Amino acid sequence: MNVLREWKKVYEGDLDSIIFELKDFLTTPAVVILSGDIGVGKTTFTKSFIKSLNINETTVSPTYSVVNEVGEMVHADFYRLKSAEEIVHLELPMYLEEKDYFFVEWGKPYLKQLHNEVPREFSFFELLFEMNETLDGHNVSSRNLQLIDLPNN
Repeated sequence: MNVLREWKKVYEGDLDSIIFELKDFLTTPAVVILSGDIGVGKTTFTKSFIKSLNINETTVSPTYSVVNEVGEMVHADFYRLKSAEEIVHLELPMYLEEKDYFFVEWGKPYLKQLHNEVPREFSFFELLFEMNETLDGHNVSSRNLQLIDLPNN
């Protein structure tokens, strides 16, 4: 594992510029494992990334189903998966045809299965979210982000 880039004190208003820079670091097609505690901003980041692709996201919510296909991107939320065997039944290769990005929330425990299911041309990365600060009463918080290059197995 190799840390490619770190961002400190990232606020929601910073996401557009972070996403612009992130795209320069990703070798596509790319799997991006989104890691971090509940409520740290993984879904908000995903929604912002979808908007950066100029996709009309008004009817797509990345948290209601396990896998969502949105333009050149696929988003998966593995939070409710009970076992690694469930990944085989998702038929991921079907979703990933001609896609540039595959974002997976809560995917780190299933990394081995993802390597088995995702086509070989995909590069693997982890985007680690860590809560930095919360300003009480203002509903403002910042995060630290780390982009990590994961070895392809």
